[in-house]
Amino acid sequence: MKKQALLPAILLSLSLFISCVSYSGVKLPSIFSDNMVLQQRADVQLWGWSAPGEKIYITASWNNITDSVIANGNAHWKKIIHTPAAGGPYTISFKASNTVVLSNVMLGEVWVCSGQSNMQWSYLNNLPEMEPELAEAAAKTNIRFFQIPQTTSAFPQDNCPGTWTTCGPETLKSFSAVAYFFGKELEQQLHVPIGLINTSWGGTPAEVWTPAEAVDNDPLLKEAAVKITKTDWWPTTPGATYNAMIAPITQFNIAGAIWYQGESNTGTASTYQRLMTTLIESWRKAWNKDFPFYYVQIAPYKYNNNNIGALLREAQTKTMSVLNTGMVVITDLVDNVKDIHPRKKQAVGKRLAGWALAETYHKEGLVYKSPVYKNMVVNKNKATIYFDNASGGLLLKGPEKKATEFYIAGEDKNFLPADVIIEGDHLVLTSKQVKNPVAVRFAFSNIAIGNIYNSAGFPVCPFRTDDWDVDTSKEK
Repeated sequence: MKKQALLPAILLSLSLFISCVSYSGVKLPSIFSDNMVLQQRADVQLWGWSAPGEKIYITASWNNITDSVIANGNAHWKKIIHTPAAGGPYTISFKASNTVVLSNVMLGEVWVCSGQSNMQWSYLNNLPEMEPELAEAAAKTNIRFFQIPQTTSAFPQDNCPGTWTTCGPETLKSFSAVAYFFGKELEQQLHVPIGLINTSWGGTPAEVWTPAEAVDNDPLLKEAAVKITKTDWWPTTPGATYNAMIAPITQFNIAGAIWYQGESNTGTASTYQRLMTTLIESWRKAWNKDFPFYYVQIAPYKYNNNNIGALLREAQTKTMSVLNTGMVVITDLVDNVKDIHPRKKQAVGKRLAGWALAETYHKEGLVYKSPVYKNMVVNKNKATIYFDNASGGLLLKGPEKKATEFYIAGEDKNFLPADVIIEGDHLVLTSKQVKNPVAVRFAFSNIAIGNIYNSAGFPVCPFRTDDWDVDTSKEK
């Protein structure tokens, strides 16, 4: 009887032992893998899971100092270590009841690359500029990729699928072209390893990349989110991709983020500035870092409703009021306004890199900004337009012999084509039919492509000087 009574206790103890063994040993989130890039000269957080109370020893080969941390009652641990200047390859070992060693680890600059299809598109989408890059890719092992698969979640996750890879002919084929050209320019100019985390999904509105509570707690944003057209091809629920594709990496130290999105928010352009401000602030709060956020203004495209693209571009321009942001204008990179995916991605990536090199890395002597409307002065029948970022003067480019897409209006709000004279860094607009001008618009429509640039070759940002109601009726 004693043996029979003892057997259940033995089985229970064995069960508990097996349970403890199965949960012991260090486990890492997928963002930590061979070939990864950690942010240089930074306090970076390492984290993972192990048995509660288990001690984990962490050794990085750049200094061979061993740190330790004990997993808490939730079987989770984290440790902050300081990284030196860029370099590598290094190893990082995690030793508990098991040992995990990460190899070919580099220290450099890490950027998150997000948005919808124009960020997502790659060589596989028949982008002609990517073909010659494949031949060079094998030599660019200092550029590393982390691709987050497209997935959603109702709640913030602490892990996501993926693994770091080195740039090569095969890994480059499916990676974001804009992100790659951005990283390539940084690597060439900074001479440090570059880590690119691509987390993008074609068609997605910005609401899905914003924490759900940030949208739901703002009546205007919540009302706009309800208006988003539902589809079977991408998520439309606020927070859905943030939870699954952003939240899992918010503990991973980054240099900054680049963003190319907006086409799916043209129907709610009136709240887009507020939405993007909320998104940027939410991301910075989650990372606990006021990192730079550089983004691309959407390109000219023939939408179904009048002026909705112009209104979205206007909202994007206004978003530059958020500190430590910058916007790339790409009206000159469009060959076909009936294609929502401009094929020229190299210039987009390089222009984003220009912002980063100048503003984040403080490279001197760079011209990287498009002229942006500053103010208007009216004198009799003349409207003089002044710009920021035009100190080297303005110039006309293209086959047209005069400036296009400039319109001028009087108090009747009837906009008519304007005659434009370039005078150094400003423009003088007149119209024989407008005796007393009160407003000017430039390239303010869905498909308008202007032909005025600054001396560095950056196109003037579309603008309007008025705040009048805009026709957004169905195009005929």
